[in-house]
Amino acid sequence: MDKPTLIYPFETVPAPGVALPVAPGVMWLRMPMPMQLNHINLWAIEDGGSWTVVDTGMRTDETLAAWRQLLAAGDDGRRIGRVFVTHMHPDHVGMAGWLTRKFDCQLWMTKTEYLNCRVLAADTGREAPTDAIRFYRRAGWGEAAIEDYRARFGKFGQFIHALPDSYRRIRDGETLRIGEHDWRIVVGNGHSPEHACLHCPELKLLISGDQVLPRISSNVSVYPTEPEADPMSDWLASIEKIKAEVPDDVLVLPAHNEPFRGLHARLDYLAQGHHRSLARLLKTLDQPRRVIDVFGALFARAIDPAEGSMQLGLASGESMASLNYLLNRGELRREFDADGVAWYRR
Repeated sequence: MDKPTLIYPFETVPAPGVALPVAPGVMWLRMPMPMQLNHINLWAIEDGGSWTVVDTGMRTDETLAAWRQLLAAGDDGRRIGRVFVTHMHPDHVGMAGWLTRKFDCQLWMTKTEYLNCRVLAADTGREAPTDAIRFYRRAGWGEAAIEDYRARFGKFGQFIHALPDSYRRIRDGETLRIGEHDWRIVVGNGHSPEHACLHCPELKLLISGDQVLPRISSNVSVYPTEPEADPMSDWLASIEKIKAEVPDDVLVLPAHNEPFRGLHARLDYLAQGHHRSLARLLKTLDQPRRVIDVFGALFARAIDPAEGSMQLGLASGESMASLNYLLNRGELRREFDADGVAWYRR
């Protein structure tokens, strides 16, 4: 399938600390991130006498400065009344605790995302667990990568402000009134456990978070906490669900890159891209291979273990998602050697 031509209606993007209108009563904010993917988009919706914010940015000094600039520039006196978070990743939830405490307002999240975030934040300062070390050894990691992982473990909580001790649960299919319009919660899975998108039929908008991105494919990974998980099945099912529930005429407001039109074509392209990758992977498994041996079949560039455990962890998690998908469908066999390393073959 040829890559679809998407429509990007905005010629400029907002600078950090600046808001850009994208629809009546809806503003586009952009926050910096200290990594290769160097930004996240946030959204502010007029909500009567206040603003509802969707996603918050990563906890960094740069994000804090941008938020303070935005709040100081507000000339209508309205406060933030609600904070919605699409999912638990630090670039989305990082400033939620700071905002809810500053404005004494409520956090709105799905239950699984909220609870998982609390659990991961509690790992801060803890040693890497034995199960996690076993998980990456099983993938074929060497000692240098394992030691780097041990040194990096438990950093999740450093990038988020402590969450409030209570929250308002949002559920798939729930319709919520925000300002003058109804917004329906559409939950997707695979990238994170219970990712919430917000669809407004009247405004023809979809706040998609990381569930649908226009230029990059969201990470779909297996993690040490659930080594037999099959997030690829969840991801592919969510693509079909969103296509069935959200019309093609929406303006998609994604967490990264720019707002775009062409939702269904993008969903089709994402699904077919994953199926092509699975087919390539399957072809390479006529001989037994470890997780770290299949990167070439799945990624556009080589993954060098010397890059460190962060990049290696992302590649390993995505590779295991594809392997578990094929394994659960009976298309692969898996055996463990005397060192506990998993070997896969057709």
